[in-house]
Amino acid sequence: MWAERFGKYQARQYLLHVLAAYTCSIHLLSQNTVGGKPAYSCVDTNVSITNGTEPDNSCFIWTDNITTSCQSWKYDTKYYGNTIVTQWDLVCDRRWLESFAQTVYMIGVLIGSPIHGSMADKYGRKRVLCITATIQLFLGVAVSFCNSYNLYVSARFFLGLLGASGTYLTGFVLTMEMVSSRHRSFCGFGFQFAFASGVMTVAAWGYAIKDWNILQLVYGLHGLLLIGHWWFVDESPRWLYSRGRIQESKQIIQKAVAVNGQDIPLASVSEEKLATMFSSCDSAETLGLFDLLKKPRLRARLLNACFSWFANSFVYYGLSFNSAALEGNPHLMLFLVSVVELPAYVFTPLLVDRIGRRCTMSIFMLFGGVICIVSANIPKDFGMGLVQISTVLTGKLLISGSFGIIYNYTAELFPTVVRNSAIGAGTMMAGLSGALSPVVLLLDSIGPSIPSTVFGGTAMMAGFSALLLPETLNKPICETLDEGEEFGKGDTFFAACLSKMDKDRNRQSNMSDP
Repeated sequence: MWAERFGKYQARQYLLHVLAAYTCSIHLLSQNTVGGKPAYSCVDTNVSITNGTEPDNSCFIWTDNITTSCQSWKYDTKYYGNTIVTQWDLVCDRRWLESFAQTVYMIGVLIGSPIHGSMADKYGRKRVLCITATIQLFLGVAVSFCNSYNLYVSARFFLGLLGASGTYLTGFVLTMEMVSSRHRSFCGFGFQFAFASGVMTVAAWGYAIKDWNILQLVYGLHGLLLIGHWWFVDESPRWLYSRGRIQESKQIIQKAVAVNGQDIPLASVSEEKLATMFSSCDSAETLGLFDLLKKPRLRARLLNACFSWFANSFVYYGLSFNSAALEGNPHLMLFLVSVVELPAYVFTPLLVDRIGRRCTMSIFMLFGGVICIVSANIPKDFGMGLVQISTVLTGKLLISGSFGIIYNYTAELFPTVVRNSAIGAGTMMAGLSGALSPVVLLLDSIGPSIPSTVFGGTAMMAGFSALLLPETLNKPICETLDEGEEFGKGDTFFAACLSKMDKDRNRQSNMSDP
């Protein structure tokens, strides 16, 4: 009834919800500019400033065959002004501290996501969204006033733990519970679209503002976009119904249909209609992850899906965090690796509804992984830097499309009673790989091509594994564990290919019979 159409009410609420994804992405990628790594050289040597990997002559001094560590550096101001790297000299043997700061933030998001998910189930989606949005605003601004590295890392950790993780999660859940199943794919990709737009904003402000304190203050003030949510966002009628708050649920539904141009009296929205409308609200909370793991096929499917979550997040954040390594203006590179996501979120929904979820996601991961490995081995000499940039952007486009598929695909792979648990496990794996991505980037000190090779190899393995998952296109959604265990039995990409070959062979045989 109220959610079957995507009317004015859904559009207004959705625009408020996606702002959570927009502000969350700003804080997640802000360190690309706040922690910008300019080229540098040791002020105790006569060597010129060099760009790229840590040159020995920028970290050590040779005097009378004695090697000592450099204690002071000169930083190139072509692209960056004052950053946390230049302020606290996070170079040479302290280089890992910049990556550690990003990892700590991702760990905060990883820990915070299940906590906020549980709180949203207990206290309501809107309440958690508004509280975490307020925390995100204050902590986002507070980070700009940190005058020591330890204070900066601590503030960023709590920003991820208490703010950004809850804001994005509850905004997404509110949307998914507000629209019908046929609109969820479109809305899910819209969240990804908003996320990419936030990263583009990070790049634009990074180009315009050179002092990291002012830059972080601007990023933090974007949280003001969510202040009005206290008054304009409605609670989820599904959650209200599941908590026994029937009258409040009915009032929101009546408001929705009224805004959409329908006039349905409140009395006509009976509890029987609500029970039919929200038939899965109660059952979805009766079973959990351990119940899912008891079923062998569902357990194998969950491990496979979680690996896809891990790989997609691993490569996505790896390419985003490492955009400054590309030749050219690092702010422009960050903008490009974000804007290239937008077409992926436009054409991917069309592909998954035509050729299926399994093949589309697998192809994107396989080719995205190959491209990552190829890009790492392209020399920058003789104009090849432009070729490398084009290759990386193509890889980012494919991985973004794959990442956009995995949420809805996971929801379709598992029965209603454990769907939230399966998606929760997947998002935790995505958070874990997001925390590992900055650490892997440090491997470029061993070999410049190692990080991209690790990212690409992981994506390729996940792409092959995804071929073993069942296809869900035009298949009914399972409700119980037993239905989920039987769903897709024997349905793999390879089995489908053999079945098609047998059908073609039989058809040719029938045509040749006299």
